[in-house]
Amino acid sequence: VIKCKAAVAWEAGKPLSIEEVEVAPPKAHEVRIKIVATAVCHTDAYTLSGADPEGCFPVILGHEGAGIVESVGEGVTKVKKGDTVIPLYIPQCGECKFCKNPKTNLCQKIRITQGKGVMPDGTSRFTCKGKQIYHFMGTSTFSEYTVVADISVAKIDAAAPLDKVCLLGCGISTGYGAAVNTAKVEPGSTCAVFGLGGVGLAVIMGCKIAGASRIIGIDINKDKYAKAKEFGATECISPQDSKKPIQEVLVEMTDGGVDYSFECIGNVGVMRAALEACHKGWGVSVIVGVAAAGQEISTRPFQLVTGRTWKGTAFGGWKSVDNVPKLVAEYMSKKIKVDEFVTHTLPFDKINEAFELMHSGK
Repeated sequence: VIKCKAAVAWEAGKPLSIEEVEVAPPKAHEVRIKIVATAVCHTDAYTLSGADPEGCFPVILGHEGAGIVESVGEGVTKVKKGDTVIPLYIPQCGECKFCKNPKTNLCQKIRITQGKGVMPDGTSRFTCKGKQIYHFMGTSTFSEYTVVADISVAKIDAAAPLDKVCLLGCGISTGYGAAVNTAKVEPGSTCAVFGLGGVGLAVIMGCKIAGASRIIGIDINKDKYAKAKEFGATECISPQDSKKPIQEVLVEMTDGGVDYSFECIGNVGVMRAALEACHKGWGVSVIVGVAAAGQEISTRPFQLVTGRTWKGTAFGGWKSVDNVPKLVAEYMSKKIKVDEFVTHTLPFDKINEAFELMHSGK
């Protein structure tokens, strides 16, 4: 058993608490990882807020991390002690019908136990002050050591800087893949990206790499426009600058609507606007943001009858074990940006400050 520091969420709506936790050794087909770097994501904040129907407490959150394999359980063959790895919140077992189907990346092998905050055998590897602590998204990267299923880990280039590539565990991969895998953005096309946070910037990067000629960024926070343009946005607009609904503004700006739109916020009203901003006959809108529990999307069916397509994406459609190492290689060869997404680097015990910076849009 390893004793180490972790940021424990004891209950919903309260700040994280840095505690000493015990991390049990990995069982069969499990891997214990020393986490070197982790990022914070709105998904962690969503669960911490208490709005997540799958949220269990007390829990160790975190799902964008990178580290070194400390030890492996019986039967683990894909990674060994000392390997550099990224934990995966969407695993890839290679055996379930989802993994065998090229149309999806949504491996279901450990979905039920992962959603309940436990390892595949139904138990937790974390304890603190004598209490069992739940796992989160199969990763729990807000701990100096974590245990994951062997299908939930990707071995990456040992030369990669872990304080940067940890972001490929969720946000950057999700946005980039939404553009190149889910939407399949084509050269010369016009795109609209709603929400210019980390995921939105990654979508812009993907649209640019795919050859889009016009990329319109949409956000009410104008402080985000300069960064969006660095990533490839050709122009940025705010919905608050017009009396007309934003979809009407976009349809006018683009002679009938955009070819591709992306919702990167998790707001059902914005999801509707993103669909309705698409061009009749061929426009495709991709939902990337996660809305709160119980919310529903709506539009007039005529929007779809007249040739628009509504799609969703999880982790950008990447089959995780196969593609995360390739994404790291693309970063190392400078095909994709990662460093530019990092605004602040803080010590682990300042994790609550990191959430404050994220909520304030900084």
